[in-house]
Amino acid sequence: MMLTSISPPASLFGPSRRLAVCVALLVATHAHAEVKLPEVFSDGMVLQRDMPLPIGGTAAPGEQVTVRLAGQQKSTVADGQGNWRVTLEALSAGAVGDLVVTGSNKITLSDVLAGEVWVCSGQSNMRWYVRDAWNADLEIPKANHREIRLLTLNSPGSQTPQTRCDAPWVACTPQTVGGFSAVGYYFGLELHERLKVPVGLIHNAWGGSACEAWIPLDRLEKDPRYAPLLERWEKIVAGYDEAGEQAKHEVRVAKWKKEQAAAKAAGRPAPQRPRLDNPLVGQHRPANLYNSRLTPLMPLPIRGVIWYQGENNAGRAYQYRELFPLMIRSWREAWGQGDFPFYWVQLADFKPMHAEPRESDWAELREAQTLTLDREPHTGQAVIIDLGEVADIHPRKKMEVARRLARLALANEYGFKTAHKSPRFDRLERVDDALVITLKDCDQPLRTVDQPEVLGFTVAGADRKWRHATAEILGKNQIRVHCDQVTDPVAVRYAWADNPVCNLFTTAGLPVTPFRTDDWPGKTIHNQ
Repeated sequence: MMLTSISPPASLFGPSRRLAVCVALLVATHAHAEVKLPEVFSDGMVLQRDMPLPIGGTAAPGEQVTVRLAGQQKSTVADGQGNWRVTLEALSAGAVGDLVVTGSNKITLSDVLAGEVWVCSGQSNMRWYVRDAWNADLEIPKANHREIRLLTLNSPGSQTPQTRCDAPWVACTPQTVGGFSAVGYYFGLELHERLKVPVGLIHNAWGGSACEAWIPLDRLEKDPRYAPLLERWEKIVAGYDEAGEQAKHEVRVAKWKKEQAAAKAAGRPAPQRPRLDNPLVGQHRPANLYNSRLTPLMPLPIRGVIWYQGENNAGRAYQYRELFPLMIRSWREAWGQGDFPFYWVQLADFKPMHAEPRESDWAELREAQTLTLDREPHTGQAVIIDLGEVADIHPRKKMEVARRLARLALANEYGFKTAHKSPRFDRLERVDDALVITLKDCDQPLRTVDQPEVLGFTVAGADRKWRHATAEILGKNQIRVHCDQVTDPVAVRYAWADNPVCNLFTTAGLPVTPFRTDDWPGKTIHNQ
């Protein structure tokens, strides 16, 4: 079968990055002129089951390439730029043996499985390791799950699409799981135990990363709303003396080496090695992580994505209303698989508590995340307003976070009848001197936790002054809210704070989603 396209098709590399990735692969082809697979393919990998399986790579132009896997054999000829691709029929879950690719040379990938492949991405709360989460001492010793395979990307940021993966796929064992994403692992473990099929987990989170770093640059450039953001980065890039900063860093490292030797000789703890934070290849620069952490994965079909990020964008929460949906769309379009499931974790409760109501950028970021549910199809949100910590942005209860994500996948992708949605605001009506809230996605009755009184509601009149309110549960999905100090109430907020005191849950243990009924301008509305 001859290939007529001079670039990889959309099902292999998405349309927005196709040309750039093709150029990168062409360079590799001319440098080596042998059959190659993308680096995301390695021994021990998991291929997505139950969907057509495109496999492609590079070779010498005109070279015949044959792919064999699980009793299937397909051949093609590399096009004029050295790109080739075949599409295998969908695989059933389980061990599928060796993947063999033959041309002028032969590639054999052993111990390949077919199962469910999920990308686990975001910032430090997704990156947070199993060994640092609660109960690691109980969980790690029993993590012998040979049909769970782990892949981690650690590449620096880049302004051009990359193909590099830092490490091969590895089986989940007590020796490998400790340094893997805790949320990713516990999510995958829940799927593996329920589905009884292999699970492949790809961990590519970067602590402190900004949403814009995960979006291709051309998508940001097309929208004038991001012009201030891009202009700010142009100034950062122009003003950064990379060679000078590297020289200063080498001086600091030389000093550190002497201090380290002195500390060792004196039996004291060694000081930390100094770091060089280069913004040009860091996790904040627009498009950096899309190019270095996403494009290497796009040759691989996936089931979906779990995402845990937002902390770094809280100061620009209104901007996140558009930025986050844009990111989701850009990933889906580039992968070329349609609207694959995309599930995220809403920001947890964090920072000091305050006695009186006040505005909150974290509450506004949570609102932006919730709004995305109605902006993008096949999405879901795990609400964790009960799992945070006052003094630590990294709550340790990662297993429960992962289980709430897994509920979404089990119900929506795999047909399990399990509670999976946190109730959220539907409508408001005035009844005498009170306001009645009706919630949607309320599949189980409501209840309070810790004490019988409903906590977390505030009410305001037309003066926009917020006061604490009393509330009571009415039936399955309604709450009556009242405040003696507000005789003419017009708006209600629930759990609207950095770290709110709130206790409204379903009987399945899912917290009610923080919300507000007003649309009064928030504190981040002008932040670009």
